[in-house]
Amino acid sequence: MKSERKLYKSKMISPIGDLYLLSDGESLLEISFGNRKEFDKIEEKDSLEIFVKTKNLLTKYFDGKNVDFSTIKLKYKVSKFREEVWEILKSIPYGMTMTYGDIAKIVAKKFGKEKMSAQAVGGAVGGNLFPIIIPCHRVVGKNGNLTGFSGGIEKKVKLLELEGHNIKELYLQN
Repeated sequence: MKSERKLYKSKMISPIGDLYLLSDGESLLEISFGNRKEFDKIEEKDSLEIFVKTKNLLTKYFDGKNVDFSTIKLKYKVSKFREEVWEILKSIPYGMTMTYGDIAKIVAKKFGKEKMSAQAVGGAVGGNLFPIIIPCHRVVGKNGNLTGFSGGIEKKVKLLELEGHNIKELYLQN
């Protein structure tokens, strides 16, 4: 019989709204912008080292500092394609953006393909379990179009502004 792993949660109040962190006690498993129903039965344990460390780094980030999140131990099981996209997201410098198409070209090259669908990249970006830490908010559509973000476009705009972007150079899709 397979034993269930113990999960813990912690809530962080941030300038972009409440963040919910999920852990197995050692690694961060997810950051969510809302308290999902399945989180209700999970034990809250704010004192876990992973939560304390993550919240400290996020606080520095929200204070406008360029934070290195690579020291946070993340745990996830995703496809090789999705993992490759997430690695590219991690490489987007603070205060910079990249388009879905740019990422698609990089992934295509890594997989030895002539081209890759920007929509497929969008699916991988949209499935990011660690917003802010894996900076999916730095991905924009063609010509700076502000599309898609698990926390909503308003949060994406706030994160980009926090990093020094002139949002007037980007635009919202109608």
